[in-house]
Amino acid sequence: MTNVLPALHDGHAPITLQQLFREAVHAFEEWGADSSEPLVTLEGRIFPISAAFEAMRGCTDIMPSNLLGAVTERLTKPWEGEGPLDTMTFSTAARVMGVLVRKRLLANDTAMLVAAAAERQREDLSDR
Repeated sequence: MTNVLPALHDGHAPITLQQLFREAVHAFEEWGADSSEPLVTLEGRIFPISAAFEAMRGCTDIMPSNLLGAVTERLTKPWEGEGPLDTMTFSTAARVMGVLVRKRLLANDTAMLVAAAAERQREDLSDR
């Protein structure tokens, strides 16, 4: 899949890319443990949420506070920003969300492997 997401301009994301990021964060929130990576759409094109996060890794724009909470509540350590109001850039949030997506994908793959191994073991035991 080629990346056809809008480019950043001097570290700033177009509003369409910021909106896609927001949709990706909300899709992550609703992501079930058994399902594959959620998808988001932009201009009729479908992207995995990881592509939306990757596209924002270089964005220096400050995240809106209502979206900041959706990201920071997933952190295992409290967020302490360097700004006057604990601001976070889209870049930082994109990196955090990218890690969380990779962890979820790994956990889902591990769960599927464990389930497949258990099924194989049941089949082996029933053949005896």
